[in-house]
Amino acid sequence: MKISARSKMIKHVYQLHVQLLYVEPRIWRRLWVPDNLTLAGLDQVIQTAMGWSNSHLHEFEIDGQRYGMSLDEYPIEKPAKLDKDHRLSDVLGKNVKTFIYTYDFGDDWRHVVTFEQILKPDPELNTWSQCIEGQNACPPEDVGGVSGYMDFVETVLDPTHEEHKAMRKWFGGPFDPQSFDVNAVNIALREVED
Repeated sequence: MKISARSKMIKHVYQLHVQLLYVEPRIWRRLWVPDNLTLAGLDQVIQTAMGWSNSHLHEFEIDGQRYGMSLDEYPIEKPAKLDKDHRLSDVLGKNVKTFIYTYDFGDDWRHVVTFEQILKPDPELNTWSQCIEGQNACPPEDVGGVSGYMDFVETVLDPTHEEHKAMRKWFGGPFDPQSFDVNAVNIALREVED
């Protein structure tokens, strides 16, 4: 097997646990990501692993610093640093054990990302981003945040609910809140490039 130049640059592989906050049952993914991944790249990995469509803004809050996309049209007092300019190896440091990833500022999906361990890079095993396990389906986009999602699940799982047909039509068919396919996620992750 030929070892890519990118694989040679990897010093560590981080194992991260990503959990969507405030939703029961828990929705989470365990990821392996190379240390040379940018935060913009990590956004793509989390989006793909969780099942989001990356159609809204996002932001990381790591060790008191915000990282995100350029928002020139939304001037704020302390803008976020550009996530595309910062690599995981530069921002995680020795003291960072958890950080927050927020997606869709309207629905306000907050994820706690826990740094679990450092792995030795092996070009045949783990030098690309991958999901090694997870649980439960991601909420649909634009469902209305945590409370909207809980109402949606109750409605789509109850065929006698007066809004059942309308919600199934809005979603595009049946929804199984317990579904998760790690193989499908990893196939999709192979398409994600930093």
